[in-house]
Amino acid sequence: MSLLRRKMKNLDVRVVTFDAELEFRVEWKSAGKHLFELVCRTIGLRETWYFGLQYSDRKGYPVWLRPEKKIVEQDLPHENPVCFNLMVMYYPEEVSEELIQEITQHLFYLQVRHLILSEEIFCPPEASVLLASYAVQAKFGDYDESVHLPGFLSEEDLLPQKVVDQYQMTSDMWEERITAWYAQHKGMTRDEAEMEYLKIAQDLEMYGVNYFQIKNKKDTDLWLGVDALGLNIYGLENQLAAKISFPWSEIKNISFHDKKFVIKPIDKKSPDFIFFSQRLRVNKVILQLCVGNHELFMRRRKVDSMEIQQMKGQAREEKARKQIERNKLSREKHLRELAEHEKEELQRQLRHFQEEARYANEALMRSEETADLLGEKASVAEEEALLLAQKATEAEQETQRIKMQAIKSEEEKMLMEQKALEAEMIASKIAKDSERRNKEADQLKEELIRAKEAEKSAKNRLIEITRTTWTTQPMYDVMSHDLSDLHLDTDLTANSEPACDLMTHGDVEQLSLEIEKERVEYMEKSKHLQAQLNDLKTEIEVLKIEEKQTHLDQLHNSMVQKGDTKFSTLKKIKAGTTRARVAFFEEL
Repeated sequence: MSLLRRKMKNLDVRVVTFDAELEFRVEWKSAGKHLFELVCRTIGLRETWYFGLQYSDRKGYPVWLRPEKKIVEQDLPHENPVCFNLMVMYYPEEVSEELIQEITQHLFYLQVRHLILSEEIFCPPEASVLLASYAVQAKFGDYDESVHLPGFLSEEDLLPQKVVDQYQMTSDMWEERITAWYAQHKGMTRDEAEMEYLKIAQDLEMYGVNYFQIKNKKDTDLWLGVDALGLNIYGLENQLAAKISFPWSEIKNISFHDKKFVIKPIDKKSPDFIFFSQRLRVNKVILQLCVGNHELFMRRRKVDSMEIQQMKGQAREEKARKQIERNKLSREKHLRELAEHEKEELQRQLRHFQEEARYANEALMRSEETADLLGEKASVAEEEALLLAQKATEAEQETQRIKMQAIKSEEEKMLMEQKALEAEMIASKIAKDSERRNKEADQLKEELIRAKEAEKSAKNRLIEITRTTWTTQPMYDVMSHDLSDLHLDTDLTANSEPACDLMTHGDVEQLSLEIEKERVEYMEKSKHLQAQLNDLKTEIEVLKIEEKQTHLDQLHNSMVQKGDTKFSTLKKIKAGTTRARVAFFEEL
């Protein structure tokens, strides 16, 4: 311990998670567990057994803070403040059944996503696209084509770089495929999307495995994989498919001396499983991980403690309460949509009535113009009739004058008679014209009367439409008032007692039935999901750049062609006796 540390009374510490950064000051004599408990209390984490504080020692190797030792006695780096990372140390066997708190699920999701994007966990391209769609759902919520326009994912880190490099596809092409799956997750909450992400990720071959380079007695370079189920041995060139496996149920004791690591099987007839690591500090980390994973392995096979039962009960109640609130919000959203629809319908009717009123107004104006024109024609016809009547009178007078002159001259009698006859004919023609003009004037008067009646009808129709519009408008105002009263109360405060009252025993039972139904439908969903993955793989296969395929890609494709999966491989490598597996390991 340095002289400076001896003089220190407090130690400044910075703890980093994948989405937050915390600063603490602890006593320099504090044990590691005190700092760890302080961090967990600060973020509200109760499932502490999965996590640990990781830091880089003075030589730059990643190590885990040991809870039983004092912090300053653990080879801390010379920096102020000292930086620790809160990380997942132990993985569950089944995330959906073992992870209880939402904060636990969220921290797992952040770390697993980071490991996949940084390519520390191998993920095939088609699965990367599916996982990216759940990550988008967790961050942005439900897909809305009016909000999530093309290019909205351009700044997001969603796919491993090796996947992007292996295909002749633009960022728009990747976004299109991610969005197609993202749109199918509508209605999924953030924690549900993150849990779906973890369910898919846990089927990846490298998920939950801590790898260490080791040697056997023949000095063969191998990988040791420590996970929730046991110890796995991998070839140096293949970290996807283990060669042999030793479940925790077959292991009695684990110890090491210097670089030699010894695992004693429960079967007394079996020889010890011995391997060698490169450094003593690596053996310490391996032992720490083995002990913790073995304890959790045995704990899972026992009845849950009271603390776990209490946490699960609270989680079920919280889930039921959130489901009730989600249903309530869904109903309010539905009512809001109905109100919006009615509002739009009323506005459409109002626009329709306004159009009708405008058309009726135009028709009325045209009727008035027609009536004025007919009135002018009637006046002209009357004037022409008066003029013709005046001409007829003048013609009659001319006839009488000619007759009087005919008496005076016998000789002009015939001529006068002829002229009289002609005058009579003209008078007769003029009379007929006058009669025809009178008839036309009468017809124009009738048309004028009809035009005035049409004008009156148009005015009545306009009044009727205006009344209908004013009758409709209060309905629209009332609907607008209803819309203002519709509000979504999503604030969850300490005073939200009514929400708790809604959670009855029947609601919890209903939620349990829904969860059971989801489990029954899981296999069917998995088949559909696998079909979708195969379709995407076939679609993008033609754009693959073969030269950029990694060794792990080739190994994964070979396993897929053989029909091997993570779980079928584990089943095969666990076959046989412990003695046979130890012998096989020594001969590698």
